[in-house]
Amino acid sequence: MEIPRLHPDTIEEIKQRADIVDVISEHVVLRKRGKDFTGLCPFHDDKSPSFSVSPGKQFYYCFGCGAGGNAIKFMMEVGKRSFSDVVLDLARRYQVPIKTLEPAQKQELQRQISLREQLYEVLALTAKFYEHALQQPPGEAALAYLKATRQLSTETIQQFQLGYAPAGWQTLYGYLIEQKRYPVELVEKAGLIVTRPESKGYYDRFRDRLMIPIHDLQGRVIGFGGRSLGDEQPKYLNSPETELFDKGKTLYALDKARGAIAKTDKAIVVEGYFDVIALHAAGITNVVASLGTALSLHQVRQLLRYSESKQIVLNFDADAAGNKAAERAIGEVADLAYQGEVQLRVLNIPSGKDPDEFLKTHKPDDYLTLLKEAPLWLDWQIQQLLKDKDLSQADQFQQSTQEIVKLLGNLPNATLRTHYIHRCAELLSQNNAHLTLQLEGDLRTQVRGQRWHGRSQKWVRPGDRTLLEESEAQILRVYLHLHEYRTFIKEALDERDLDFSMGHHRFLWQQIMHIEKGLEESSEKDLAEKDLARSTPFDLISDLQDRCTDFPEKLPALYPLFQLDEKTKRDLLRSPLVIRAATACMERVMCEKRCRHFLNLWEKMDSALSPDLAQYYQQQIYAEKQRIAELDQQQRQTTFADLAQIPWVGEYYDALEAVQT
Repeated sequence: MEIPRLHPDTIEEIKQRADIVDVISEHVVLRKRGKDFTGLCPFHDDKSPSFSVSPGKQFYYCFGCGAGGNAIKFMMEVGKRSFSDVVLDLARRYQVPIKTLEPAQKQELQRQISLREQLYEVLALTAKFYEHALQQPPGEAALAYLKATRQLSTETIQQFQLGYAPAGWQTLYGYLIEQKRYPVELVEKAGLIVTRPESKGYYDRFRDRLMIPIHDLQGRVIGFGGRSLGDEQPKYLNSPETELFDKGKTLYALDKARGAIAKTDKAIVVEGYFDVIALHAAGITNVVASLGTALSLHQVRQLLRYSESKQIVLNFDADAAGNKAAERAIGEVADLAYQGEVQLRVLNIPSGKDPDEFLKTHKPDDYLTLLKEAPLWLDWQIQQLLKDKDLSQADQFQQSTQEIVKLLGNLPNATLRTHYIHRCAELLSQNNAHLTLQLEGDLRTQVRGQRWHGRSQKWVRPGDRTLLEESEAQILRVYLHLHEYRTFIKEALDERDLDFSMGHHRFLWQQIMHIEKGLEESSEKDLAEKDLARSTPFDLISDLQDRCTDFPEKLPALYPLFQLDEKTKRDLLRSPLVIRAATACMERVMCEKRCRHFLNLWEKMDSALSPDLAQYYQQQIYAEKQRIAELDQQQRQTTFADLAQIPWVGEYYDALEAVQT
């Protein structure tokens, strides 16, 4: 439903009541400087504080990128949210009465606002219910577990509002619905009860579980985590996604940790609720946890708001599952880490213990010492690659070398690459000085080869460029005009590890990704509205045309992609076939280029001096040729009728066959 227009008096009162320092400090670490505050700008890659906030003027301004405005503008920009959404949020926060220009619609608006308020209310009451139940006879086992097994004090139990969900099927249901008279639909929307099969009533989602409330940044309960006390699976059960709770965007205890993160200039991310609670109880309070999912880029960006030097330490369990979780988290933020936008470290506690277990037998200072010694993420990954490898065995040595080359090939900084190449040569040679020198040269050459991503025009043949341009144009045209194929195209490009080679195509794809990233970072409500608005693909084209007006030199090459003629309209009717054929052609050209690249490196080197490197290049050449053969075989299996539908593909393969003959 369209939100009614807000009365100017309401907007003005919100501007008067909203404290801009209070609003912005939730997203930026602010330091007092005279009458004003300064910090790192959240709207660009700010290396030194250029972002200024004036409480007197209720205005912010960045001297680096020029961003500026009031509290409303800031929340719109930082959260990619609509004006009305932000205003309603601030109205709730500062208790400003809502007036609208259409009085008849005010009741509906108040209903929309009050739904969230009612959800907050029922969740807060539920948390109190669980806390009370913990102190009753049915909760004795849960309380004993907290005090004896977890060794938590009464103060810590109260601080984190820990509780107990009784074992009955409708205990909470009876309390909230039959006793407190909350509508059953509201309690269901809060994620507290579940519909029985065939809609025969409801039952409590959490039963006979230790309950851990999850809070938002304002300290309001938005969901729960429940730990089973017996053998019931799953061991930990979280609230479902609701109007208030999105586990992929929520960090447990961030409301309690953000001040300490800003003070220590460092955030620690652990795996479990009780790891967080144990560390906070020990006085180490700059700690949060993800909620049973891989740490997301959104969650990392949340943490970076509070650390000026962008320091994050991952302290996951040292077992296989913990290492896998660390690898996933690194993968999420790899681009930021490679560019130096986050100082990421990984802490594995000795003996495979988690923080909760470690603190039962060690002092907090022992944990802080381990924290200081935690290696940078790349050092940790190198350690993992070489862990348990017998480098005296040729196959294990070769595998380790290739994995390290792949890892270092992504480093954009030449000085950093040199540092790690030297370090890895020492590790692989096991400190044999003579072998280190030789390995260092080999690694440098291999990393240089690994860093070749196929965009160089050096190895392109005339026919390749024509085919690439047509193939990429076909892919982009389908993406722009048929939104139902966008996921299919992304998966096809990811599966084949393809990038756009033509400069204007690569530029357009970057703009598309930028627009879609902005949508993903929007709030749930705003995202739903935009998705609905984007039910036609031409909205994406409109956004792109708006963005491209700042790059007039790009428009002539891109304009044919935005407009369809009779031929391109016919091509869209065969989109699945066009996508498969175009991606196959793109991959074949890339394989040919890589093959020629590695062949050139191999021909220029002395195989007698570096046999391992020569073998590496030969393997790369063989792998590329094998893939080319597979692609040709797939193409030959395509029926003549299908091929005839896409003339430019058939022409290319006819020409290729003529050359080979």
